[in-house]
Amino acid sequence: MTKYHSGGCLCGAVTFKVTGDLAAPNACHCDQCRKQSGHYWASTDLNEADVEIEGADALTWFQSSAKVRRGVCSQCGSFLFWNPTVNDTIAIAMGAFDQPTDVNLSMHIFTSQKGDYYEISDGLPQNER
Repeated sequence: MTKYHSGGCLCGAVTFKVTGDLAAPNACHCDQCRKQSGHYWASTDLNEADVEIEGADALTWFQSSAKVRRGVCSQCGSFLFWNPTVNDTIAIAMGAFDQPTDVNLSMHIFTSQKGDYYEISDGLPQNER
């Protein structure tokens, strides 16, 4: 039996379905993720071929760097996707998934840019980049 995970934005204009298991997510503390999400951003990296997006007409893509674009619902502003243009993967926000996700956070990345208002004390690996 094939496993699926689903989710979507706050208003429901953009939904998605993932075929298969989710990869263990990471928490990104980089300046861009913090500014766009309002805190650090937890996501899972998936093959684009395993992701089906409904409501793509309500999705706005912001080119945040030469190599990455970020997908946001144009209706409610939910930050859903982080999509590198250099390969066939896409990261999806963990908070946008319906539960259960059946995964646990695996590590923290870009901790050298984390906010000064919080500490990372969960014992998971921390990578400066």
